[in-house]
Amino acid sequence: MAAVQFDPNAPAFVRQFINLAHPKLGAAGLFATDEFFAPLSRMLNPEPAQFIPGKYDDHGKWMDGWETRRKRSNGHDWAIVQLGLPGVIHGVDIDTSHFTGNYPPAASIDACRCEGTPDDSTVWQEILPSTNLQGNSHHYLAVASREAWTHLRLNIYPDGGVARLRVYGEPACDWAGRDRSALYDLVAAENGGRPVAWNDAHFGAPHNLLMPGRGENMGDGWETRRRREPGNDWCIIALGHPGVIEQIEVDTCYFKGNYPDRCSIQAGYITGGTESSLITQSMFWPVLLPEQKLSMDAQHYFSSEIAKLGPVTHVRLNIIPDGGVSRLRLHGKLAVR
Repeated sequence: MAAVQFDPNAPAFVRQFINLAHPKLGAAGLFATDEFFAPLSRMLNPEPAQFIPGKYDDHGKWMDGWETRRKRSNGHDWAIVQLGLPGVIHGVDIDTSHFTGNYPPAASIDACRCEGTPDDSTVWQEILPSTNLQGNSHHYLAVASREAWTHLRLNIYPDGGVARLRVYGEPACDWAGRDRSALYDLVAAENGGRPVAWNDAHFGAPHNLLMPGRGENMGDGWETRRRREPGNDWCIIALGHPGVIEQIEVDTCYFKGNYPDRCSIQAGYITGGTESSLITQSMFWPVLLPEQKLSMDAQHYFSSEIAKLGPVTHVRLNIIPDGGVSRLRLHGKLAVR
């Protein structure tokens, strides 16, 4: 299993926010002006782009991404992507990994908010102006717009290939009309939950904890390296909305020889400070879920064990001493902000 590390050169938005263009959230490529060499769907693959020497198909060299033919007329190629969740975009990664003599020299991105599929009457707004690209490179580009969008149009000038498009942002959740007596998974990605700090993510990113459904394999979860010193690993998660937690699920799906021996959860109601200050604060948060024994490849449910702390905004998941967790669910009722 390859180590999953965040690019040390990536800006903060890559660690702070989820990829709104992740297929697990429902993202999809809707249209492309051309897909001769490689289909649009590959551009949204959550796995890193690969290069397979000597692999060809009927159209030429197999490439892991979206690639158009060489344009022999005026204009440029473009593609429309439906985001998995409507959201505020903080930044993107236009990744040209393994595209060297066939990458686009430039790209721009337009966005819209609409119900259904965009059509000829759709009004698009530029959120990323034309930007020069390089071959075989990640292009981390900040987005200034703070509106919530549902679809993007990626323009490439004039043609070529893009390995991956990542769209980092916050889901736009409308809580105003929600039933206050109902239970919601307050850390689910679709409800705006997000990891804000963690001590290790060597084999799997914490964002996986909050994705829909159960894990698909051992790589689809949060997994730390083998701990060789005292202590335990941890991850701090911001709830999508303040709430009172009533049910907890800790799922170790596919983690068998590497699941945590035990877990506990602390929680707090945070109104100020910065995300970096949460690390120190969280060590002293009250216990929401006392230490519980875990087992391999299983869903663990807790309710009577949960302490009555009232409304909380953040939790700290402690895994003891280390290992992998596939999903975390915190079902609770909404609190008044």
